[in-house]
Amino acid sequence: EESPRTIHKRSAALGIDLPDLIERGKVKVQYIDPAEMSPGEFIDDVRAEVATGETSVVVVDSLNGYLNAMPEERFLVLQLHELLAFLGQQGVTSILVTAQNGMFGPNIAAPVEVSYLADTVLLFRLYEHRGQLQQAFSVAKRRGGRHDRTIHQLIFGGERGIEIGEPLTHLRGVMSGIPELSIAQSE
Repeated sequence: EESPRTIHKRSAALGIDLPDLIERGKVKVQYIDPAEMSPGEFIDDVRAEVATGETSVVVVDSLNGYLNAMPEERFLVLQLHELLAFLGQQGVTSILVTAQNGMFGPNIAAPVEVSYLADTVLLFRLYEHRGQLQQAFSVAKRRGGRHDRTIHQLIFGGERGIEIGEPLTHLRGVMSGIPELSIAQSE
């Protein structure tokens, strides 16, 4: 949904030289207006791109635009299931980004429930701590293996661009968006 100019600008702010990656054929960015392309056309385009044999990762940012183009949730899930099954058969990693409704508090919801289609679900959460807006990161689901169950601070625009910080063991309630100091830490 982002314009190529915005993607380039945001990538540069994170220390990613996107124009160089594009020029070397390592990344392809395709802007799609969901109002101008049906989900079926989108899937056909992705299939054609993957058929070249040069695609190893597909990122859809975001599913929200896709959902707006196809408001019938059950059809969206069927389309996504078909696309993800195809990509998996081709050995392509799929990354789907979904913005949740609401920013703070316990009542955050995704616009469409597709986590059952995923092998791994990563959660990014905004929370307030000590008068600053912070971001947290956790692995909510991972099929096929063990994973770190701790909640980590996520830092955008840090020294190395995007950084996964220390575990937030001194706080509880981070994923609710309303953290409190852990009792063990406050003594």
